[in-house]
Amino acid sequence: MQRNPAVPTILVTGSNGQVGFELRRSLAPLGNVVALDRTGCDLSRPDEVRRVVRDCRPDVIVNPAAYTAVDKAETEVDLAFAINGTAPGILAEEAKALGSLLVHYSTDYVFDGTKDGAYVESDAVNPQSVYGKSKLAGEQAIAAAGGAALVLRTCWVAGAHGGNFAKTMLKLGRERDSLRVIADQFGAPTTAALIADVTAQIVARHWLHGDRQAFASGIYHLAAAGETSWHAYATEVLRYAATQGIDLKVDPARIEAIPATAYPLPAPRPANSRLDTGKLRQTFGIHLPDWQQGVHHLLDQIFS
Repeated sequence: MQRNPAVPTILVTGSNGQVGFELRRSLAPLGNVVALDRTGCDLSRPDEVRRVVRDCRPDVIVNPAAYTAVDKAETEVDLAFAINGTAPGILAEEAKALGSLLVHYSTDYVFDGTKDGAYVESDAVNPQSVYGKSKLAGEQAIAAAGGAALVLRTCWVAGAHGGNFAKTMLKLGRERDSLRVIADQFGAPTTAALIADVTAQIVARHWLHGDRQAFASGIYHLAAAGETSWHAYATEVLRYAATQGIDLKVDPARIEAIPATAYPLPAPRPANSRLDTGKLRQTFGIHLPDWQQGVHHLLDQIFS
């Protein structure tokens, strides 16, 4: 495929995932979007990843595809590392060879969650799960490739397309008389739409229409403003649903708050998933709305 500089080609992996689905919308005005799901680009197959990029010859590669089964990763270690660790490095190498930009998404799970305040990009990483370790391996592989790359760490992602915590709470709120939700883990619910919109804004302003030589590659934290617990998040989801006429069995004010120790899982979760977004906001002039605003918009999409 020959590249037309006037019409940039943007390759998106994982196009049917929560973020990939929204990227198809947000990136469409910027150029020719080649959106591939796993059948079109299987990140567990290195040769296939290289072939896809070389055939497409994109100006920008956006990689939301990932192995995200956090608990399953504890036993599917090789697959998690192939998709989350090896593949991003290959994409970075191919992007560098083309003089293209790679945008990749990482996670709060690269931290151990023991810090008192919000994590900044320079804080020491210490992943506690296979998933977190595999995502860190991807960050390191991208850095080793040395090309133009933007790594966006995010947390508590939820989209109108696909499964997530907000949808689960809505389902359980309709079906059950009571709910118990963890109250001692903290972060910021961040919608897939926000992630996609921020990505498109940076790609358009700072890569496609900016000085590529001055592009500020590196790791950035991207999350909605504010913070909450899973318990308060669930309460807000059901509270807002009730105001929109959704029939619930559970009283949002009576959701039981429990500690994480009461709900053990195979893979440990960070108690603190708060991400400081100052670097992203200052470098790219990005405004990040409060998490409640994004969640309300997400729920409006689900209800419509």
